[in-house]
Amino acid sequence: MTEQWHHRSGSERRDTAISPIIGVLTLLVLTVCLAAVVAVGVGAWSVASPGPTATFDLVADGSASTISIEHLAGDPIDVDELSVTIEVDGRELADQPPVPFVGASGFDGTPAGPFNAESDSEWTSGERAGLSLATTNRPALSPGDSVTVTLAVDGQQIAALEATAT
Repeated sequence: MTEQWHHRSGSERRDTAISPIIGVLTLLVLTVCLAAVVAVGVGAWSVASPGPTATFDLVADGSASTISIEHLAGDPIDVDELSVTIEVDGRELADQPPVPFVGASGFDGTPAGPFNAESDSEWTSGERAGLSLATTNRPALSPGDSVTVTLAVDGQQIAALEATAT
């Protein structure tokens, strides 16, 4: 009987010694997996840099078919990175201004201020940009029309301006 007791006792010791090792290894594997998930999540997480912030004023003259935008305050805008989308009564113009430009299709003459390719490409506070719509550009601009101009830098919208044409 003594031999059997001894044999059981050794077997119990092995079982109890293995259980903590399995528990520690399981916790270690879980910790490594969790650390890998966190590392992948942090690596994929990117903070988008905010675009420039500025305030603008829009004036539309339906009689002359002109649109003027004044940069009132805020960050300078790089016109080379700027895109301008113009809508008249909720419909986008057939020809949008490819700022900066000189003599673009759908526009008469040369634009004023920083929209002109010959001027400085930095649009700063106090400067006014303007353009004249050609009669071939549709929809036509008339007094009383609702005009919306959206300004975006590198694809990120920085302003949505609205005015009623005078």
